[in-house]
Amino acid sequence: MSTTVDFSLASWSLTQLALVEGALSRWVTADALPGHDWGAPVGLVQSMRYAVLDGGKRLRPLLVMAAFESAAASGTSFQNNAALRAACAVELIHAYSLVHDDMPCMDNDVLRRGKPTVHVQFGEAAALLAGDALQALAFELLTPEDGSVPLALQGRLCGLLARAAGSTGMAGGQAIDLASVGDVLDEQALRHMHRLKTGALLQASVALGAACGEASAHAQRALNTFGQALGLAFQVVDDVLDVTADSATLGKTAGKDAEHDKPTYVSLMGLEGSQRYANDLLAQAHAALSESGLKDTAALAGLADMVVHRGH
Repeated sequence: MSTTVDFSLASWSLTQLALVEGALSRWVTADALPGHDWGAPVGLVQSMRYAVLDGGKRLRPLLVMAAFESAAASGTSFQNNAALRAACAVELIHAYSLVHDDMPCMDNDVLRRGKPTVHVQFGEAAALLAGDALQALAFELLTPEDGSVPLALQGRLCGLLARAAGSTGMAGGQAIDLASVGDVLDEQALRHMHRLKTGALLQASVALGAACGEASAHAQRALNTFGQALGLAFQVVDDVLDVTADSATLGKTAGKDAEHDKPTYVSLMGLEGSQRYANDLLAQAHAALSESGLKDTAALAGLADMVVHRGH
């Protein structure tokens, strides 16, 4: 696995988060972008910035940057620029999904990232538009017109993110989730739902970073396996925390899954069984990193540990 000595995930994360937060603040703005004669409506951008900034653990951007660093053979300017754009793009997709998922027509939640949800703060119409605009902006970030990201790489990144977010990814998983309220799903069906709803975007985050770093085909396959295991582990732990943590700790309303009679790993396996399964998935993730042949996977390994052990 990693050959890095005395690696500090906390220190590494602070550096990466500063880059990501600064870029998000610059790019989610009312200022006119290249090719536009005027900027976005200030009210719309206000709700977009509320949805994205000042909250969230930024796991997905961190996975992009960690995979990029693990795979990159050199630090050329276009690679660094592409990786940062990809990190911000995946966070914009994640933020848009939360805005829409929290609305009354879906999960009807009032708390997200420790503050009122976007539709509570700005109204349902504004929240719907904010989510739409965040989704579009994600792909705009991946397709700069200044030549800073090669066209072939732009196309690859857009394809990875679109497939992870669409009907065979995150949106499809949410559709299954809404249709499954009150149903009893077996483990295979539950795993399929969560691999789409939650896992696809986490897996794509790793794939985006690997693409920016020009990872070998072998390394990409191993990182794909890592991303699959990590994505599922994230949801298993999320189900556990929904039962064991309070709303202040989670930053969102605790106990919503049971209240809405949603199928979860805890309802299927129990608390202890779910915790064991999360640890098994963590072991699979570490094994995939070892198989990748990449020399420096300390950040990816540390993020996997953080996902499974969060809340402890």
